[in-house]
Amino acid sequence: MVILNRFIEKSIVDKLSSNKVLLLLGARRTGKTHLLAQIVRKTKTPYLLLNGEDFRTSAWLQNKSIKEYKAFIGTHKLLIIDEAQKVENIGAILKFMIDGINDLTIIATGSSAFDLTQKLGEPLTGRSITYHLFPIAQCELNKYENAIETVANLEQRLIYGSYPELFKYESLQEQQQYLSELVNSYLLKDILAFDGIRNSSKLLMVLRLLAFQVGSEVSLQEIGQQVSLTRNTVERYMDLLEKVYIVFKVGGYSRNLRKEVVKNHKYYFWDNGIRNTLVANFNPLTLRNDTGALWENYMISERLKFQSYKHMLSNNYFWRTYDGQELDWVEERGGQLFAYEFKYNSDKAKIPAAFDRAYPDSVFEVVNKGNYLPLIS
Repeated sequence: MVILNRFIEKSIVDKLSSNKVLLLLGARRTGKTHLLAQIVRKTKTPYLLLNGEDFRTSAWLQNKSIKEYKAFIGTHKLLIIDEAQKVENIGAILKFMIDGINDLTIIATGSSAFDLTQKLGEPLTGRSITYHLFPIAQCELNKYENAIETVANLEQRLIYGSYPELFKYESLQEQQQYLSELVNSYLLKDILAFDGIRNSSKLLMVLRLLAFQVGSEVSLQEIGQQVSLTRNTVERYMDLLEKVYIVFKVGGYSRNLRKEVVKNHKYYFWDNGIRNTLVANFNPLTLRNDTGALWENYMISERLKFQSYKHMLSNNYFWRTYDGQELDWVEERGGQLFAYEFKYNSDKAKIPAAFDRAYPDSVFEVVNKGNYLPLIS
């Protein structure tokens, strides 16, 4: 199956005459360059495409007058800079262009390896629109498969994930090889490009510990002790892992009860395939003891993709008390709480008594493989 369209494509195309900078952010290999190709193929807007990884392009963009930029762009109304984070002072350059050239729209893409949004920072406040691109989401797959095919493909997505290039490989061995190369050649390479990150083995150890703790609260202090790093170094590593879209963290919810746990965070992976590559386990579900963790990671990552693509405003948490009552997922939106428990094979779960007493107007649902689709698609 070939994925032709991404969910955010239409929104970007609709903004091509907005006289703004459209920021397209996401991990490597999630399809940013392919998405750009689709956009320029469908637009009638005259465009100019640059690659920030070309040192000549990066050097030329420095220290130019608005007259020089205008002459270079000419009659083009759309300027595209792929891998824009490679260009020094890119924020100031884009601000200078967008303020000085009428009817120009700019698309700037970047893996988050160098945190493009932070590099742009204040200069583009009010002048930019940010889009995030993730591994393929279920809400993007709906137009390419029916409900029966979706159910049939569920186990494979729990194990191998949904990076775009996986869909062109027919054998599981090819998919495993691709994921291994993705982790070692692209994602870790991005992280290690940061100044001060020299020890790839320590970073891998941290990632693997996170992979084994999916669905559990993570103590940065304990991870530091296990890999012989300071807590501050582990915290820095975690921040970098979030910036390159490998993991994301979820905090604990608390509003009323002193016994609610909020100190530690949980960490999840944006893609199950990356997680399983790190633990070197591509066994089918019948041979695994971590199906619950895979299901929880899959549902939460897919839910966040859905929220992002649908522009759904929600504060997201887990919930737990010191006496062990817990909920996998809590959303605070529209002035109401929505609580979810993720059970792959079961619908037998009750709302915790303490949560029900503290938040009696909340909505509770058990999400399993029989009813999960409405939540993510």
